[in-house]
Order: sequence, then C-alpha cells, then structure tokens
Amino acid sequence: MFRVAIVGRPNVGKSTLFNRLTRTRKALVGSRPGLTRDRLSEIATWDEKQFEVIDTGGIIPDEKQEIPEKVLQQAEIAIEEANLILLVVDARQGMTPLDQELSTLLRTRGRDPLLVVNKVDVPRLEGDALQFHALGLEHLYLISADHNLGLGPLLDEILPQVPASQENPEDKAIRVAIIGRPNVGKSSLLNRITGQERVIVTATPGTTRDAIDTDVTIEGCPYRLIDTAGIRRKGKTVEMEEKLSVIMARKALERSDVVMLVVEASEGPQKLDATIGGYAEEAGVSIIVVANKCDLVPSDTATRSAMERAFRARFRYLAYAPMVFVSAKTNKRIPEIFQLVQKAHEGRMVRVPTSELNQYLEREVRSELLPEGSSRRHPLKYACQVSVAPPTFVLFTRTRKLHFSALRFLKNRLRRAYGFYATPIRILLREPGKRRGSVS
Repeated sequence: MFRVAIVGRPNVGKSTLFNRLTRTRKALVGSRPGLTRDRLSEIATWDEKQFEVIDTGGIIPDEKQEIPEKVLQQAEIAIEEANLILLVVDARQGMTPLDQELSTLLRTRGRDPLLVVNKVDVPRLEGDALQFHALGLEHLYLISADHNLGLGPLLDEILPQVPASQENPEDKAIRVAIIGRPNVGKSSLLNRITGQERVIVTATPGTTRDAIDTDVTIEGCPYRLIDTAGIRRKGKTVEMEEKLSVIMARKALERSDVVMLVVEASEGPQKLDATIGGYAEEAGVSIIVVANKCDLVPSDTATRSAMERAFRARFRYLAYAPMVFVSAKTNKRIPEIFQLVQKAHEGRMVRVPTSELNQYLEREVRSELLPEGSSRRHPLKYACQVSVAPPTFVLFTRTRKLHFSALRFLKNRLRRAYGFYATPIRILLREPGKRRGSVS
C-alpha cells in the first residue's frame, strides 16, 4: 500500500495532521513536545483511494539520550519505507536550524519531501510562511491542521500518486490487543513477534504512549497486533499524557477480537492485573493470559503449576481464559500464543441453532435449575443466540431475575457443550411482555 510518512521536529503539529488525514483521533495530541514516540500508522481514505499515513516522533538528529535516539531510529525506518514524505514545519515559530538540518538530511538521502507549513491559521502568517522557501524545497503547502485549513491542495498533490485502492488486508486480519501493567514486557513481546524493533523498549515504565498497530502474517493467517500503553491505577496517572494513554489503551479493546493480557511471571499476580482483565472481560473480547519473563523463575513443573494456581485464584472470573508462560527475551513458547489466539477467535464465532440450543437446555439444564420435586414453575421458557463475538444469548424467563449462581451454571454448561474457547459469554434475560432485559 502507498505510504505517506509525516516527519519534522518536535511540536510542529505532526500528530494533528495525522489525525486530520486519517479522520481519527488515534494519535495523542497535546501542547507538550515529545508525546509521540513510536511509528503510528492508519489507513486514510479520500476520493475512494486508500493510503497508509505514518506519524513519527519529533526528530532531533545526533541526540544521544536513550528515548530521543530511539525516536530518531523509528522515524528513519518510516522514511525508508515511505513512498512520499511530508516535512512539517511551524509557521508561528518560523524557520529554525533544526528545520534546515532535517531538510538537508532528507535530500542527502535522495528523498524530496513535500514541505507542509502548519499553524497558518491567520492571514498574517501566510506572508511569514514564505521564509520556508529558503529550505530549497520545490513544493510548499500552507495549512492549519488544527483548524482544518489548506488540506485540499495538499491532498490534490498526494492523491494522483496513490494507485487505485485494493482490498485492505486489515479487513480479514484477527485484531489482537496487547494489554497489561507498565513494564511487563508488552512492547518486547511485540518486537519479538514481528522480528524487528517495531516499538521503543526501555527500562523506564510508560515508554509506550500510543496504541501502535502492526500487521503480521503467521502461518498464513493475517493478524493486526495492537500494542498499548501500560494501564496504571487511576490515582497513579498524574500527567495528562498518561491519562490519555490509558484511555487509548482501553479504547483499543473496543476494536479487538482477542486480547493478550500480559502479566509478569516473576512478580506473581497483582491486583491491577485482575482489574485490567476485568476491562477486557467487560469489552467482550476473547482473553489469553500471557505470563511473560518466565526465564526469571524456575522452569520445573511444580513451580509453574503453583504459579498458575496463584494467578487463577486472582483471576477467578477469567476461569475460561487459557494461560501460557513465555519469555519475550528468549522466544520461549512465543509461537504457542498464536495457536491459542486462533482457537480463541474461532471460539468467539461459534453459533448454536435455536432448536439445538433449546433441546440441549431441556435435556441437560432445565431439570437442574429447580430442586427435584419442586412444585414451582420452571423459570426458563426458551432461549436463542442473537449474536457472536462475543456469543450472546437471550433467555426468555417467567421470573424477573435469575440468581447469579444459576447464570454461572448456565454459562458453564454452555461452555461444556459448545466450547466458546477463551471467550466471555453474554446472557440477556427477558421477561414475557418486556422488550428489553438485563445483561449478565
């Protein structure tokens, strides 16, 4: 697919332009420089043409600090992969030595970017923006990404270079979100799976801020992996960018099919792990618990069994979620994850015909919901499955409410009969004459 990379120094509005072109709010935007660190990509659709837009962190050449240096490395990868480059500068601040350095850097690499002068939101700045002709670039476009001004001429330059749209491979990909606490190895796991430094990894918790999408194909099956920021306790998120990162991580669940809930094997189960697992369960996604850093604990069977029991005790409501012990550092059992992901995706798509479902409930379930010899009318009339992903059932009842233990019993029996591997089950109760009911 045709790729357009957005590059520039920090805080010139690259992420705002990314959101405008993709018509999303995927990139974090704020007044503080350096919010974007990894390469962030999304498909843009204009005039029935599709192209991939890549946002990059602010480039500071020759920066030797760890995170800025890794940001530069990520931007260099985007530059090499792109078919077209947009060099974004700031009309309000005027031309800076760093703008000149970036322009020279791109041209020495044989890349002739489109020069996008951003933040031209008042007529006075149109004249000031002409100073950027000194950079020696042929194409110059005056825009205000924040106010949606001037994008027409820029798109008129981009779209003729974009080939006619083809089928988007993302449409068939299984969407897998990688979630967990900060510093449990989510980004290391993604880099190990993709075989490249797709996202920045440091020992500092909270390095990842955006939700980073990466397409991979494993054994012929396409996946879209979504690396997310570490989810902290509400009381621990002080800075605005941290709060936004947690919001983006939780929103990533809404567009996922399967979740890898990454926990740290060496630390054992934490309360926050269970809270994050609850977010995934509420979102209705299939869940696989991935215990990372197993290279830091003894590898004997007794130790692993004791650890799994400890995690299961903390994750009682996720009894249906399979658990796998891996090491992103050594690649131990990493391929096994995707065997579970494939089964989980298949499990969430299972549909039970209504006649078969009611025959099963009549034969195996109804008699156990009332004590033997009870004179009361049975509370369950009939049921049907109304959707998949996650599997959702409507139970037509004679009573206002079923006890939670009865609902748990029904879910367990449905799993025993039909699998629903690694997948939450939703049950909607509906009384006679009621058009809506409660969900459990």
